[in-house]
Amino acid sequence: MRILVLVAALLVSLATPVAAAPSCVSTLGCSAAEINEMTMAERLAFVRDMQSGPAATLGATDRWRNIEGVITFFRDRGLGAPGTWVSYVDAGIVEGIQRGIAIALGWSADTGGNPGSLKWASYLTRLSNGQLTTRAAHDRAWGEAEQASTEYGNAMAEAHGVPATAAERRFYQFSEMYRWALRNRPFALDLLAIYGPFIHPELAWARVPFYDWFTDVSESAPSYKGCELAYGFAQLHPIEGVLGMGGLFLSYVRELFEEYRTSP
Repeated sequence: MRILVLVAALLVSLATPVAAAPSCVSTLGCSAAEINEMTMAERLAFVRDMQSGPAATLGATDRWRNIEGVITFFRDRGLGAPGTWVSYVDAGIVEGIQRGIAIALGWSADTGGNPGSLKWASYLTRLSNGQLTTRAAHDRAWGEAEQASTEYGNAMAEAHGVPATAAERRFYQFSEMYRWALRNRPFALDLLAIYGPFIHPELAWARVPFYDWFTDVSESAPSYKGCELAYGFAQLHPIEGVLGMGGLFLSYVRELFEEYRTSP
């Protein structure tokens, strides 16, 4: 009898239709509201599919692996349920990316009101045309697009009555610092050259490979590690005594450098 019950349950599960991905996924026309309703696992699959699919024709097969790392962190920690601050901010980022791809491919001209859409389209067009050949130029264009999409997502969360909590705001500051580092590579490397010896004896001479590791958008591990670090700090208290984004960057460097030194 027990076997019959198990078989019946299996047949019912097989007969139950699996929820299909929204049709907007295939057309790259998902609104931020629709993405907000996706789980983090669904968003992770969406970002991966965009890179291996439509974005590949633009030479962007791995341009959002760092976003994969962040979304994977949210998924693993059970963060980002629909309607939360994390969900709205992430939805703004993913929407900007997918609409930017659609615009760059000529599939659509719809920005969805997301200012990151046109910046991502410009980034992808320049990337496919071979105009972003230096790391500094590439990372600055990437960081500007990401910044616009993130700010839009944050504004959307506030408009829906879910502003960031104190801990979420501190986590957000870490993401702001990451995008600042992308946009200000020469200045940040100068900071490491000057202050590196006071932070870690190996940091000054290893600053370039370390910086390349930390800001590599084509890798998911550094962003995942960065999220773990930032989330842990965010639960404690604000970082005192920092001056602007440069100071915030230096305050995280010691722990980030240790992660770099122990990374595979």
